[in-house]
This record gives sequence, C-alpha cells and structure tokens, in this order.
Amino acid sequence: MNAIILSALCGVVMMFSGILLKNKSAIKYVAIAALLVLIIGNLFQFYGVYTVDIDSKGLLSFDRTGLFFNTIIFVATLAYFILSGSDIERVGPDVAEYFALIFFVLCGVTILTSFNGLLMFFIGIEILSIPLYILTGSDKKNLKSNEASLKYFLMGSFSTGILLMGITLIYGATGSFGLQSTTVKSAVTGFSSAGILAPVGLVLLFISMCFKVSAAPFHFWAPDVYDGAPSVFTSFMATIVKAAGFFAFIKLFAAKSADFGPGPAWTLILYVIIVITLLIGNITAVFQQSVKRMLAYSSIAQAGFMLFALYSSNEFTKDGILLYTAAYSFATIGIFSILTKMEDYSLDGFNGLSKSQPVLAFTNTVFFLSLSGIPLTAGFFAKYYMLASAIKGGGSLSLVIIAVLFAAVSVYYYFKVIQAMYFKEGVAATNTPITGNFKVALIVLAAVIIILGIYPTALLGFYYF
Repeated sequence: MNAIILSALCGVVMMFSGILLKNKSAIKYVAIAALLVLIIGNLFQFYGVYTVDIDSKGLLSFDRTGLFFNTIIFVATLAYFILSGSDIERVGPDVAEYFALIFFVLCGVTILTSFNGLLMFFIGIEILSIPLYILTGSDKKNLKSNEASLKYFLMGSFSTGILLMGITLIYGATGSFGLQSTTVKSAVTGFSSAGILAPVGLVLLFISMCFKVSAAPFHFWAPDVYDGAPSVFTSFMATIVKAAGFFAFIKLFAAKSADFGPGPAWTLILYVIIVITLLIGNITAVFQQSVKRMLAYSSIAQAGFMLFALYSSNEFTKDGILLYTAAYSFATIGIFSILTKMEDYSLDGFNGLSKSQPVLAFTNTVFFLSLSGIPLTAGFFAKYYMLASAIKGGGSLSLVIIAVLFAAVSVYYYFKVIQAMYFKEGVAATNTPITGNFKVALIVLAAVIIILGIYPTALLGFYYF
C-alpha cells in the first residue's frame, strides 16, 4: 500500500513542481528525490518497518514477491531517470508533466503487483496504459510520434475491450471478480455445469495480455509504436511497462491453466505462442538497419523468453522472472540512454564509436552481451533460470532447444552493433555533449550487470533474506 499511495502522491507533486520550478534540471532532481522516497517507502513495507494500514476489502494483497518486484522496478526507474533525465527535458516544454505521467504509470505497476481480483487488475492495466498513450505522442511536432500515439491508443483500446469482455464472461460464470473464482472447478462442480463462459473469458484475457506484452501474433503494434515514440520514452515502455505486464500476466494465469480444459491444451497453446514470438522477434530483427527498430523486435523476442515463466511453475520460475526483469531492464535502459545521444540511429551511425567515445562503446557492448545471454552477464543467468524452469517442470525439451537456437540468432544482430562500434571506420556523431556524470552512471550500470552475471544471488539474496 505504501508504494501505491506514494507513487500517486509523487505524480501530483511533479505536476505542481512544473508551476513552482522553471528550471528543467531542477524538475529532474525533484523527480529523482521523489523516486528515492518511493523506494524507501516500498522497502519499509517489504521489511515490515511501517505499512499504511488501509482496508482494501480484499481487493489488494501484498506479498514479498510483489513488493520485491516493485523494488526492482523502482531501482530500474531510478537508473532511467539518472541516465535519461536530461533527454526527457529535450522532448518538449512540459517536463514536469512527463515525470508526473511516469509516476502515474508506476502507480499502475504497483497495483498490478498486488491486485487480488479482476476489478483491480483492470484498474491497474488502465492506470498503466493511459499515460503511455500521452507519452508516446509527446513529440507533437513529429508526425511519426503522432501516428504512433494514435495507433497505440486505438490498438490499446481494442485490447482493453477484449479484456473487459473476458472479465464479463468470467463474472457471468462465477458471480465474482475474485481470482479464486476464475478457476471454474473451484467455483462450481465442473465444466458441465459452468458452461463455456469461463474458459472463453480466460481465452480473451490471455489474448489481451499477449497484446499488452507484445507476444506474437499480437505484437504487430509494438515495432511502429516503439519506433515512432520519442526514444527516451520507448526505453521506459520496453522495460518497466513490459516487465510489469508480464508480472501481472503470470500472477493471473500461473494457477489457471486447468481452466482451459485438459493439461496438454494449455501447454500446447503456450508452446506455439513462445515459438512464434521467438521466431518473429528474432528473424525480423536480423533484417533491421535501424538500431531502434531492431531493439523493438528484440523486445518481442525477449517476451518469448519471459513467457517461460507461464509455461512452467516451480522454484526456478519466481527467481527467473525477478532476475530477468532486472537484467533486461538495466541493459535495455542503458542501451537506449546511449541511443538517444546518437545523431544517427542506423547501424552506420555507430561506426567508429569506440574511437570517439570508448566508454559508451564499452558499456554498450556489456549491455548487448547481456541481452544476448553471454556468460558473465546478468542476461545469461536470466535466460538460464527461464529455461531451467521449463526443464525442471517436465516441459518439452524441444522448446528449450528452439529457445537456445533463437538466442544464438539474437547474438548475430546484437553483434552487428558491436562490430560497427569497434571494427568499422566512421565518425559516430552524438547530438549532445557526453558528460562525465553520464559516463560514470553507465559504468556503474554495466558493473551491476556484470556482478549479477557472476553472482546472481546478490539480487536474489535480498529476496530470501
């Protein structure tokens, strides 16, 4: 409850800071301070120091996993503010409002980590989504940004309609919005008396959530929206928002596979979705010449790995999604913070970056190696935990082999950027001066990724102890 209240209050504070403060940099520092307060408040509840006691009538339920996930998300957002705060200032004049919208998104994230019913689930999804439609179109003078915002709004509204229809059908079958009531066999004696409403409702929920996390074949909006949105906000959408969507997805469906009928049906559905997502994301990314658009398809491929947390449920699954959230978010935020500094987003725009900006080239290499899943980076153990959860849960070995093969494909297109930075002649131009503080922040973030790649329990130890 601490994080929900504080994130909403921080959003309000940021709105008023736009009236009181005219210095854009001062607004950024207020946002960083507010986020630190939010992190401390969440940790107070995580460790049982202090919790705001509000009776939610059973609509919200706070557990260690959700609170720890909040902490990872808030720390990743802190890294995002530190690295990309100056780029947010350059998007437009409404800097305070941009930060306010980000805090409102975080409010939606905290609801999605603690919802205990379909009603709060829907509210969390909407609080998460609506500010993103605005942020996507925040570059008002850019037609691509306007187009991306409209496309995102229309597609998002359509998926919300599907979500509401699914919730309606489940309520019609069970008479409750509670999570336990979505399990048909616990609400009634069996499928014969419950009819087809609940299973169809769950299928609609599944389709809607696949859209929200850009899993194929419901991914079609992501490349255009990610490419058209201001790069600094694409970074936030592709990391914090995607991870929160997956956490809600997993929480909603982890114990509901039986509602689709026989066990193999759910397994087969996920098998097909994972393979298609990995195939489309990786193969399409190979042919991209724009690094930004390549990262958009890469995020689809990463969604394929995160879906393994739905495919099987065991002790590796919970650790895997927490570690994957940290590894993927930190690396992607680092990559986009460098990308927004580049004059040219194409592969050729990175030619010779190691000569002009060796720190940027080195840290960017670490980030790409992590996304590739190379050993000694956090991405390696993140992928390992996901694949291990499938094997441990008795999943299909062929699916694990397919995932490993596509991980090898991802190495190819990630290494094209590394090749451009180190082995191609050219002058990589930046659109703003690279400050010493920015370089230090990149080095710290790269060091965190390497530490997690060598010692993943450095993160998981905080969760268990």
